[in-house]
Amino acid sequence: MTDYRIHGETGEWEVVIGLEVHAQVTSKAKLFSGAATAFGAEPNTQVSLVDAAMPGMLPVPNRECIRQAVRTGMAIEAGINKWSRFDRKNYFYADLPQGYQISQLYHPLVGEGSLHIEADEKAGIAHGKMIGIERIHVEQDAGKLMHDQHPTMSFVDLNRSGVALMEIVSKPDMRSPAEAGAYLRKLRAILRYVGSCDGNMEEGSMRADVNVSVRKVGDPFGTRTETKNVNSVRFVMQTIEYEAKRQVELIESGGTVVQETRLFNPDSGTTRTMRSKEDAHDYRYFPDPDLLPLELDDAFLDECRASLPELPDAKRARYEAAGISAYNADVLTAEVENARWFDALLETGAEPKAAANWVTSELFGALNRLGKSIEESPVSPAEAAELLGLVADGTISGSIAKQVFEIMLETGDAPAKIVEEKGLKQTSDTGAIEKVIGEVLAANADKVEQYKGGKEALFGFFVGQTMKAMHGKANPQVVNELLKKALG
Repeated sequence: MTDYRIHGETGEWEVVIGLEVHAQVTSKAKLFSGAATAFGAEPNTQVSLVDAAMPGMLPVPNRECIRQAVRTGMAIEAGINKWSRFDRKNYFYADLPQGYQISQLYHPLVGEGSLHIEADEKAGIAHGKMIGIERIHVEQDAGKLMHDQHPTMSFVDLNRSGVALMEIVSKPDMRSPAEAGAYLRKLRAILRYVGSCDGNMEEGSMRADVNVSVRKVGDPFGTRTETKNVNSVRFVMQTIEYEAKRQVELIESGGTVVQETRLFNPDSGTTRTMRSKEDAHDYRYFPDPDLLPLELDDAFLDECRASLPELPDAKRARYEAAGISAYNADVLTAEVENARWFDALLETGAEPKAAANWVTSELFGALNRLGKSIEESPVSPAEAAELLGLVADGTISGSIAKQVFEIMLETGDAPAKIVEEKGLKQTSDTGAIEKVIGEVLAANADKVEQYKGGKEALFGFFVGQTMKAMHGKANPQVVNELLKKALG
């Protein structure tokens, strides 16, 4: 839940948000043809005769695309329709060779589901919230017009023509930019865990149409606008913020919100009219005569369900049950690659809480500094487990572990080898530690008197001086015990 409000001249307004997310299905081939789908290929090099709408070409559904959409539906606990059908959405545009798009309007593959967003005080989300999902339908993408290749002409690239998309339609359940951002991030994480979409918004494989309306709290829904093809979480949030304020100002100045399609300008953070409802196409939907209805059997659905991985919510719950803090569990499960790396570390037998603290602070800090992803980490889960094991069994201290980790990053050497070669083993030799403690206390006789006079905070000073004198190699637990004895 959120208390986000637009403060207008006539009082407070509530924003109502729904998102239609277009997610490119992970598949080596298109929805109805065998053409490739690799990103960044030369224009018009991944176009089959079906995609180019050559006469007599018939579409054939790609089983893997259907499978991935079903698995996505299962991941959001949606109803899967065992019988669904493809429709033709008819309109003319230069990047649509067929003169229609094959989509699903009346009988989608996936029915209603839901997605839970977590509380985030910093983002202004006071409590967790369930966002309803209306449907997921499968459709083919259009091509792309390129306006910057020639001074007087627009070029057409049909590489995307026929690429499989899942359109994931939320209910109008979001009430702030923060909730919409949290929903989009969570949906992207689920798609990436499932493997049904890579979630690369900057490459266009996931983009959102943003529906926004405003109302006085408790009033019926207002007229909505739809801002098309917004391709980042930040831009979605900016779109909502700008559009909500624009609508409130328009209504309060005596105007009327028109149901229209708009475009977002990332440079200015504003939206502008693309086309109004009056000018919108009549798409004349009808069942595609070239495609039989999709009929899914129980064996296919069972296989889809069995192939699902552990999803973010379940993984987070497992981490927290193992003693990992809620914050660290959130960080570790936000991206599927981080979770996989951490799971590999846990499989070595590493203690979960210590491992989580080390990964979220030391490892992520180092990777950020190096500009590397966790998949490019110079340190493997097995090497990290070895380092953590040396700390756990008392071979080295936590501070020495930081030094060893830096050397591991630089050289690629194993931690045990570094500790041996550099002579970094922690000492628990009570005689050696007692000798250093005696020297530290003798050099700080005035502070010893203050400590004995009741200034107990100085104990940490004596520990620090002892550790410093022993170059961090003394066992801190032994140091604490011997200091307490020495100080009486």
